Amino acid sequence: MLVDKLKLTAKEILEKEFKTGLKGYKQEDVDKFLDLIIKDYEAMHQVIDELQQENLRLKKQVEDTSRRQPVQPAGTTNFDILKRLSNLEKHVFGSKLDD
Repeated sequence: MLVDKLKLTAKEILEKEFKTGLKGYKQEDVDKFLDLIIKDYEAMHQVIDELQQENLRLKKQVEDTSRRQPVQPAGTTNFDILKRLSNLEKHVFGSKLDD
């Protein structure tokens, strides 16, 4: 899963501390930017979770649908089925259909 491949969590980003140097970045600017990254990360994780759940739901739906629908033999068309049905009706009901 994609979530397993991500190297950072929102909590790790939040708790990350940077050393200050002589001419380093303003800590406020770095903190504001990291806050934006954290929000994006949390939103991304939520979307990933929702998509994984939807994917599982759709796979189950396809599985359920394929179980309910009979599979036609290879080469069988609707015309073939209707022809067979017509022949069966003639055999079962005979000339009663013509009346």
